Amino acid sequence: MKKVAFYTLGCKVNQYESEAVSSIFEQNGYEIVSFEQVSNVYIINTCTVTNLSDRKSRQAIRKAKKTNPDSIVIVMGCYAQTSSEEVLKIPGVNMVIGTKDRGRILEYVERIEAGECRINAVDNIMASRSFEELKLSTFKERTRAYLKIQEGCSQFCAYCIIPYARGPIRSRKPDDIIEEVRQLADSGFLEVVLTGIHLASYGRELEDTSLLDIIRKIHSIDGIKRIRLGSIEPTTITKEFVEAAVGLPKLCPHFHLSLQSGCDKTLVEMNRKYNTDEYRRSVELLKNNIPDVAITTDLMVGFPGETGEDFAESRDFAEEIGFSKIHVFKYSPRKGTPAAGMKNQVSPEEKERRSEIMLALSDELEKKYLEKYVGRDMEVLYEQEMHGEDGYIEGLTNNYIRVMAKGDISLKGKLAETKLSKVNGVLFEGKIVAKA
Repeated sequence: MKKVAFYTLGCKVNQYESEAVSSIFEQNGYEIVSFEQVSNVYIINTCTVTNLSDRKSRQAIRKAKKTNPDSIVIVMGCYAQTSSEEVLKIPGVNMVIGTKDRGRILEYVERIEAGECRINAVDNIMASRSFEELKLSTFKERTRAYLKIQEGCSQFCAYCIIPYARGPIRSRKPDDIIEEVRQLADSGFLEVVLTGIHLASYGRELEDTSLLDIIRKIHSIDGIKRIRLGSIEPTTITKEFVEAAVGLPKLCPHFHLSLQSGCDKTLVEMNRKYNTDEYRRSVELLKNNIPDVAITTDLMVGFPGETGEDFAESRDFAEEIGFSKIHVFKYSPRKGTPAAGMKNQVSPEEKERRSEIMLALSDELEKKYLEKYVGRDMEVLYEQEMHGEDGYIEGLTNNYIRVMAKGDISLKGKLAETKLSKVNGVLFEGKIVAKA
């Protein structure tokens, strides 16, 4: 039996797409093996958000060819899409395929096996107008399932290469989404995580549908207990959205609202489509109407022209909002974006200093958020045995608190009422008090 191995970098969309492509190989008789094993085919699904992502992709390529010099190495994803010629010149790469036409991947493998040395299958993504269906036919896990419902981005933030890697917005047809959710429910999944490159834009180019509409349809499917949203824009959180969310108990009270900066001057320079007052109003709508809501965010430090005062303003705003967790990113210049050519680039040393300050704030806010739940009974969806902790299993509450409790693998994929007894770093130690 031929073997194929995957190495996936980046976002939940990439993880979904790797799973979907692995399904194609499985249906055609391939065995899926770990990336460390000898394989006939290696697929590196790349990210290009930062220079570090590109470097990790190149390292994975070299590792694959070292493990099996006779293997076929395929590079797909955002780095392949934006820099196809560069990637194809990396020693050992047989093919680049980008962010579309992944459904034809076996056809290309057969061409390489027949003698073609190198294939560049990257096409003009900016001309794409339809959502590429990559359906999962096998489901390896029975806990949370990522579900890609949207592709592309038309925001063109000054620092971001992703619109050029993923093309314009395209939404998946509601009927195709519902069909896959029903399959997921039948396969034992209790939670679906809706993902997309710009999830908030779902349905804009379709008739009579929106993100809220598709949430309502998924909510009506028996077997699904939780619906979790990937990253969304603060402009999504309107009075109408929150009123609807209150009446949808399966919708997890966890919202990842992208911020990027808490300084209005920097937000304008970034070409973000909101200001701090609008962001604050969105947060207030959520906190005033949804009990136990968790609000997480992405926050960038060291954007070109960000002064010490701008950074301090951003930090103070993040503290005011009271996030349950902040994902901190240091600005990384991406060739082809407006920000890469801006003056007053911040030094690497200063970016590192600001990152450490913001990460310390994140730790402080996360601890403060978690401490509110000491002694509470919360429903936990258990996912896996604790690494390095025999006899313990870990999972998540609906508001994204990670919990460990005494238990075994029989709890995987199941909900259990759990008393949260003690904060242990970034998770809770708990005791299971009732199984669903």
